[in-house]
Amino acid sequence: MIIERLWPDNAWRNYHYLVACEETGEALAVDPLDWPLCLARARERGWTITHILNTHEHRDHTGGNEGLRAATGARLLAHGGAGAHIAGIDRGLHEGDVIRLGRSVELQCLDTPGHTRAHLCLLAHGDVPALICGDTLFNAGAGNCHNGGNPELLFETFTRRFGALPDATVVHPGHDYLARNLAFTLDREPDNTAAQALLASLGTSDGATAPETTLGLERRINTFFRLREPQIIERLRAAFPTLPPQPDAKSVFLHLRELRNRW
Repeated sequence: MIIERLWPDNAWRNYHYLVACEETGEALAVDPLDWPLCLARARERGWTITHILNTHEHRDHTGGNEGLRAATGARLLAHGGAGAHIAGIDRGLHEGDVIRLGRSVELQCLDTPGHTRAHLCLLAHGDVPALICGDTLFNAGAGNCHNGGNPELLFETFTRRFGALPDATVVHPGHDYLARNLAFTLDREPDNTAAQALLASLGTSDGATAPETTLGLERRINTFFRLREPQIIERLRAAFPTLPPQPDAKSVFLHLRELRNRW
């Protein structure tokens, strides 16, 4: 199985993904807003796009569906609860469903609400596990909950769903916000040397050359995973004086998400 990241270099800083079987050339396009780019790359690689997957219903992830379907005849897959928001779903997916493609592609569907209530992530098992995570988890950050989301559900997704995945899992988010997210981590935890080092290494790189992260690294650089860190709690209490000296993890997460909304 091959997972290839595409950078359309648009105003929303989207990533698109092609997941392909190296034996048969069948491919799945994930959130193909710039569908001509996805189609051109697939043809360049000798792949045939047979399926489209939307992680969630926002237009910057679904806007290329019809163009790519018209060009390829691909079947559209999305969360089973997104039918009212995504037109023409051929297969509604739920927790535990598996997408199989060709001889080598096998993707487990994870129900990951928070950014929206009907949001899917895809977990690829293998020697190097990988998580295609849409707008739920970003490199060094977390999705917002402005347009149909819920921060309490996002907390549950981070702690229960992502918390159970191994450190080696490679993170494939829906957008590149890495530099800005690292800056937020360091605003909350100035002594985080891992975040300092990664931010310094970025230089002038953009989404095309930004490094991939793993969940192990995310647990070191992503403030939304670091809910017990004393410095984060101390600085959060400075912004929210009513927060108790030893707040629970959920309170820390929700206050961090609120702070990030206006940061």
